[in-house]
Amino acid sequence: MATLNVIADNEESFQLSYAQFLYSRLASNPALEKEPEAPPQRLMICFAVAEVVVLGSGLKTIDRAIQKHELKFVQRADRHYANTLKTHVAAVTVTFTKENV
Repeated sequence: MATLNVIADNEESFQLSYAQFLYSRLASNPALEKEPEAPPQRLMICFAVAEVVVLGSGLKTIDRAIQKHELKFVQRADRHYANTLKTHVAAVTVTFTKENV
């Protein structure tokens, strides 16, 4: 079974099954209105039991890989890599949508 390994900012690791993948949504980060230094993009990845939010830049590459079920893992990269990477993940959070998970 294909899974996405999500390593959250608190370093917890979650295996989420692509069989439960519902959709993803890539948009500009609403935090930019209040914080000019905030990551420019927000990618929400929705599974049946959890919602993963990725903040960063160049996230279209990650979104495409998710749509094809080809992304193996996602985790935050240090800020000093932001200028050298085409895709930079600044933050990853996981919120479970179902109780008792």
